[in-house]
Amino acid sequence: MTSKIIANGILKAVGIITGVLLLLYFLYIIRSVIAYLAIAVVIALIGRPIVIFLRRKLKFPNILAVVLAMLIMVGILASIVALFIPLISEQGKNLSLLNIDELQDSINKLYDQITQYLGLSSEVVEDVIEDAKIEKNILEGLDLGFIPDFLNSFLDVLGTASIGLFSVLFISFFFLKDSKLFQNGLLTFVPKTKEGGTINSIDKINNLLSRYFLGLLLQIFILFVIYTIVLLIVGIENAIVIAFLCALFNVIPYIGPIIGGVIMIMLTMTSNLGSDFSTIILPKTGYVLIGLVIGQLVDNFFSQPLIFSNSVKSHPLEIFLVIIIAGLLFGVVGMIVAVPGYTAIKVILKEFLSDNKIVKSLTRNL
Repeated sequence: MTSKIIANGILKAVGIITGVLLLLYFLYIIRSVIAYLAIAVVIALIGRPIVIFLRRKLKFPNILAVVLAMLIMVGILASIVALFIPLISEQGKNLSLLNIDELQDSINKLYDQITQYLGLSSEVVEDVIEDAKIEKNILEGLDLGFIPDFLNSFLDVLGTASIGLFSVLFISFFFLKDSKLFQNGLLTFVPKTKEGGTINSIDKINNLLSRYFLGLLLQIFILFVIYTIVLLIVGIENAIVIAFLCALFNVIPYIGPIIGGVIMIMLTMTSNLGSDFSTIILPKTGYVLIGLVIGQLVDNFFSQPLIFSNSVKSHPLEIFLVIIIAGLLFGVVGMIVAVPGYTAIKVILKEFLSDNKIVKSLTRNL
């Protein structure tokens, strides 16, 4: 091997590494556009069954079916926003006028009631607090003025997100209008000999993921109904908004239900600040906890098996391992995209490596 060949090999390697780094930097710069495209693909997959139903069953023209499907989805989004924005504005106004001393007294009173109910003597509690160097006054030294500022910033972010929303809706419209748009763009990077398999893979992925996302919406809706009924029976203010927020956390596998449950219990307790702990706060919290358990039992034994078996064609244990691994590698985002990503990979592997023994065992249900 001559020095010229070695030098050319080094230059080629440097060129490839430089090209990869430049590509990664470019993708980082346009990360917002990539996010818009990803969200638009999800919206298009959700809206696809609506468009197909309108075109095939009701004989609507393609453009009219797409417009109507977009209006339905925008209407649902607008309803959700209309549900939350007044609540956020009202809470921001309430917090800006909040009497901090009154809130401190209420929380400290709740703290005292809990310790008394658990049978802890004041001396024991004081010793624990002293050892842990914890202030008894929970809110002492805490400036709650950041809360209304945070809410105002959140509303500002919602305002600036209008550009992103318009971009997502615009891209989604054309993905729905021309179902082959994404496919044709992808085929430009695929060799001619692989185009047939790629088209089959895209069609199958579209069908599976459409069913998956619709099943996910059904899962959230079922939990929303259960949580709303429980909160209304218990008598919690803003029950519909709280129920929707906690049900929405179920999008995050395994961790999401825990976060949603903690939020619901905390909101139940704080909405009754100043009331007697043993006769009002504890029973209401107990009823909400029972409702959470019922919701999760329905979700774990009905909703999730239905979604995984009928949409992504994967065993629940298989999905569990994939979600855990994706969570360890990429965090919460990895857990959210684990199932659709794994489904797409399985379809592609079956199309192009169908003779492989491992691929056969993993994709036998597809």
